[in-house]
Amino acid sequence: MNLGVSTQETGGRKQEMPLRSSVSGIPSSVINNMKRLFDFTVSLFPLGIWGFPMLIIALLVKATSRGPVLYWPDRVGKGNTIFKMPKFRTMKINTPAVATHLLTNPDRYLTPVGKFLRKSSLDELPQLFSILKGDMSFVCPRPALFNQVDLVEFRTKRNSCSFPGLTGWAQINGRDELPIPVKVGYDEYYMMNRSFSSISRSFFLLRSRWSKVRGNALNIKSKLTQRREVKR
Repeated sequence: MNLGVSTQETGGRKQEMPLRSSVSGIPSSVINNMKRLFDFTVSLFPLGIWGFPMLIIALLVKATSRGPVLYWPDRVGKGNTIFKMPKFRTMKINTPAVATHLLTNPDRYLTPVGKFLRKSSLDELPQLFSILKGDMSFVCPRPALFNQVDLVEFRTKRNSCSFPGLTGWAQINGRDELPIPVKVGYDEYYMMNRSFSSISRSFFLLRSRWSKVRGNALNIKSKLTQRREVKR
């Protein structure tokens, strides 16, 4: 899918914005029902594959830092309602409840395994249960923090509010590095152009990234085992 862009003035600078478009022929209600069926069915597959790695991650989190294994931040869900979104805890328990990029020195708040989990997005794996439950979707705009008022207001104004997702078009195209108007522009573009092909493409991009991470983790485990055998 080609993403056209336009420019918008933001803080005195021009920012690229996705051009508006529309999906013809398929009502939103049909797409939403298809997405829910897709989410419920497909979430069972990665839960089966990632069940044991999730247990290992939980043990690592518990063994390397003080506090609970899971972190349950308040996030903005469908209709701007607040819901609890589970993540593997990657920050120390005294970390301020703000977006990571707003912290002065975020690295000092990370747990020993936190940086790896965040970079690989493995900290998001517990959200598979939220997808199975129906609180989230695989592909939709990422849920805002409860105190990200500017992001919530901008999404509401641009009518890009939606079911919160594990990954979204803005997430794939830049994550937190994107200014809010650009991020919301990507969200709006996705909502106006979503189709089964775009959902599938985003899902398989996410699946490829997790497969690569899982492969790296297995390689590290293999190397550690070889080193132990050599020492013996």
